Amino acid sequence: MKIIEIKSSKRSELIDITAKVAEHVSRSGNGMCIVYTPHTTAAVTINENADPDVKSDIVKGLDALSINRISYEHAEGNSPAHIKSSLLGCSELIPIENGKLCLGTWQGIFFCEFDGPRQRRVYVQIIAG
Repeated sequence: MKIIEIKSSKRSELIDITAKVAEHVSRSGNGMCIVYTPHTTAAVTINENADPDVKSDIVKGLDALSINRISYEHAEGNSPAHIKSSLLGCSELIPIENGKLCLGTWQGIFFCEFDGPRQRRVYVQIIAG
């Protein structure tokens, strides 16, 4: 297993980790790649990485859900980050063929920060096939 260390710089942001995951996968043959984050206020998602505006649009879209306007019981004040994490999920499963991620032409893997800035981790595990 590989651990990718991530330092986010904003309260909410998407960080492209495709190249780091692909580097680890390049040493494998065929199988599956699990990309997982153990943080309850972060997520992992796959989306377009060709246009950087997509990242900010996703953050804006999630913010437009108006979950920040709700009065929550959780005392830490980061309930919207927990909800966003649950909506997107903490992992992705990606097929590997001949040491390459089977992503679409415009797809990339993103770490999603919703309670930053923070020091974070992403685990990459390969299951040989």
